[in-house]
Amino acid sequence: MHWSEKIADELIKRNPDKPEYVCATGISPSGSIHIGNFRDIATSYFVVKALQARGKKARLMHSWDNFDRLRKVPVNVTAIPGAEKPEFYIGYPYADVPSPFGGESYAVHFQTEFDEAMKAFGIRPDYREQTAMYRSGKYTKDVLLAMSKRGEIFDILDSFRTQDATPGERESYFPAAIYCAECKRDTTKIVSYCDESHIAQYECKCGHKSAFDFSREHNCKLAWKVDWAMRWRYEGVDFEPGGQDHASPTGSYSTSKIIAEKIFGYTPPLFQGYGFIGLKGAAGKMSGSTGLNLTPATLLKIYEPEVILWLYHKVEPLKPFDFCFDDGILRQYFEFDKTQENSQAPFSWLVQFGSVVNFNPAVLETVFGKIGTPFKAEQFAARLERAKNWLEMCSPESVNRLFSEPNREYYDTLTDAQKRDIAALHKNLSENEYTVDELNTMLYAVTEKDKALQAAFFKNVYNLLIGKDKGPRLYLFLHALEQEQYLHLLKF
Repeated sequence: MHWSEKIADELIKRNPDKPEYVCATGISPSGSIHIGNFRDIATSYFVVKALQARGKKARLMHSWDNFDRLRKVPVNVTAIPGAEKPEFYIGYPYADVPSPFGGESYAVHFQTEFDEAMKAFGIRPDYREQTAMYRSGKYTKDVLLAMSKRGEIFDILDSFRTQDATPGERESYFPAAIYCAECKRDTTKIVSYCDESHIAQYECKCGHKSAFDFSREHNCKLAWKVDWAMRWRYEGVDFEPGGQDHASPTGSYSTSKIIAEKIFGYTPPLFQGYGFIGLKGAAGKMSGSTGLNLTPATLLKIYEPEVILWLYHKVEPLKPFDFCFDDGILRQYFEFDKTQENSQAPFSWLVQFGSVVNFNPAVLETVFGKIGTPFKAEQFAARLERAKNWLEMCSPESVNRLFSEPNREYYDTLTDAQKRDIAALHKNLSENEYTVDELNTMLYAVTEKDKALQAAFFKNVYNLLIGKDKGPRLYLFLHALEQEQYLHLLKF
């Protein structure tokens, strides 16, 4: 049974008669959403599909945590309108920060960027904008409840700490932060609160002091672990994944589930931790806020959306896996193709032959026809573009291009026997027509089946044709191309 089916069955067992199951995800639009965040979406997405396959109604709900504060300016954001330095906006809600790239806001820019990538995967979440949810007053009752039970919440949070609370810390704790009416930042401190009137007195680091009525004003936000628990109850969440840091015994989920039960009276959703995503053949830690990230949109330049989803689907959530920028991607495409009923032109062939024919689909059709695999352009056009992108972005050294003139410099380094082998190859190709299998046999016969000589022979042919020690399978390579493209490169 697939991991998503096991989770679906557990959800049904826990609540068999629920009209609709809610599988949630949530991300702060701190910058471009990277592929590590996408595992959040993919994990819930596959559970939704498993529930639906069992005849249950289920939806994927995604929260944009755009009411979170801007903590750090990504390295790729060098200017934000309205301020001399982008750091001016640290402490603002993401939704209130102007867009560095034009458009509605900082949050909307990165949300739109991510949503466009989601369309390529056919994933259409039910979005929640947390700024709108808070400022519309939909959470007011829950915020008031949390404020009234702030001592209990402090005790829950404190139970997960290794250090004892300092004197007065419990009394001065409040589970909500107010965005300053003057500077718009969350650099405020509540100095008093009246449970009867729900009015707080606060002061901000900017120097502003004011009163805030939690029952009528909504420019405030619950602390993360309280906020998470509150939203589970509000949305009726049944399942939500999270990074393995949240899954630890002292992580956010362990804390929030107690808050959900004791403060909001809600049975916490089933939780699934997931492992981190690695980048093989690429440097840099993925992080939206640092700018060192790889977005789904970037990944789609070299991976088909179906291959990306397949990778997330086949690996158990807690197990890490890599997206490959090196030749590991060739293996991943090969393994994916083995799971498909419809045959496709192998990605490795598109890589090997694509650059030789300058990525011309019509010419490549002819190549495939000559080697007995008559793939049509419409079957490999999108994949060919990704093969081209991979070669240019990740492996330019793998580009195969025929010389226009004979490589005399390399030829002059050969022994007399090796030169005779090249002459024999040229003669055989010039005077005979070969099927693909006959060509393979002839190539090995040139050196009379001496394996040591064969290895050197193949190396020499590749160097004379493309200037490399190795390349595409030689018999396929020679058979696929028109002789006028390469025969002159073997004549000395």
